[in-house]
Amino acid sequence: MQELLVDIEDVRELYKSYMPFIKTGGLFVRSNMQFEMAQPLALRITLPDSLEDDVVTGAVVWVTPQGSQNSSPAGVGVSFIDDKNQVRDKIEKMLGGMLNSSDPTYTM
Repeated sequence: MQELLVDIEDVRELYKSYMPFIKTGGLFVRSNMQFEMAQPLALRITLPDSLEDDVVTGAVVWVTPQGSQNSSPAGVGVSFIDDKNQVRDKIEKMLGGMLNSSDPTYTM
């Protein structure tokens, strides 16, 4: 299974990357690599102000190709499948009230 390193430096970037509309949680990962829908991936995620990374396995559910019309960065959205470290809960706790924001994200 391919592994992607995801280093999210601040809460603003986390907000733009998080995919709350996915029930199990998910993240958009910037990348110029090619991915297929449903492709399994492992994400090694470092959240803002975290000293350790967490590993989540998931599957590709969103693809934004390079040069997309809406000027979004190229990358993939990965739905969490195996979230033993409860990364989804950690993200939602960090984002708090921002989850209700209408600010644009990388996916919607």
